[in-house]
Amino acid sequence: MIAILIVALAAGAASALMFASIVSGAAISILLFYLAPLPVMVTALGWGPLAAAIGGIGAASVLGALFGLPYCIAFAMMVALPGWWLGHLALLGRPIAGAAADSAAQQPPAIEWYPVGRILLWVAAFAIITTTAALLTLGTDSDTITGTLRRGLLKVLSAGEGQPSSDIERVVEALVIFAPLAATVIAMVTLTLNLWLAGKITQTSGRLNRPWPELRNTALPAMTLVALLVAVAASFVGGMLALLAQIVTTALVIAYALVGFAVLHTLTLSLTNRGFWLGGIYAVVVMFGWPIVAIFALGIADAVFGLRQRYLQTRPPPLPAE
Repeated sequence: MIAILIVALAAGAASALMFASIVSGAAISILLFYLAPLPVMVTALGWGPLAAAIGGIGAASVLGALFGLPYCIAFAMMVALPGWWLGHLALLGRPIAGAAADSAAQQPPAIEWYPVGRILLWVAAFAIITTTAALLTLGTDSDTITGTLRRGLLKVLSAGEGQPSSDIERVVEALVIFAPLAATVIAMVTLTLNLWLAGKITQTSGRLNRPWPELRNTALPAMTLVALLVAVAASFVGGMLALLAQIVTTALVIAYALVGFAVLHTLTLSLTNRGFWLGGIYAVVVMFGWPIVAIFALGIADAVFGLRQRYLQTRPPPLPAE
């Protein structure tokens, strides 16, 4: 228990330092800020959710004492709570009904682990919550939020100049529209990346208390597509509801895009230069951004038409899980 407590406090201290580094203004602090959930997630996967909770609560308390309540709340919502809960879900499993243990071979019973697709939905939920909470600090209605964003961006982009030019004003208007969506995308991607990195670290160290999931089988629940369509429709209503619906739409689009990558990994199983093609596609998406639309469409097509299932029915058994 003492060892677990030491690990928990060390992880909390590391996350707190990475989170608080953003006040330094150094370029490297941005990377550290977005990787702040990683120590908490590693602790949750390797030493259990209780250790992650202890570390998260301790770190949030210290940040609150040093920098004030807003930092405490921000750390708890953006780092401690997602790290603890996602780590808990990743280790959540139950014995498969009818799959009894082999007592002769002393094999443990088969376990059904919490689906990766549902974990992805929780990542989307945290991205929506944190982005919405950040916007609500600017105001409680869409006009106030956009006005505060506009004034802040004009002040930053026109620093050192007198009256902002028309070009700067056009850029600011575009940023006001896309800033909440970009924040949602960043939250989705960084949380997903942190969880994947935490899993790899604990697996490499031998602390991961579950088998590595077959990520190419990731699928979202069927009702997710209905939720996406409802969010898209609500995005045209106007006002605060439209702003929130746009955030939800963005989070679910990224979720389906991540599923699209899983589909891509399945549909390329028989390619001889598979690594080259996958690496090239990832590089193009990272460099240009807009090809993510095609990956999103692939995820939607799989949800509607079952592309992976159709492919695997006509192909030899897939290669071992990546």
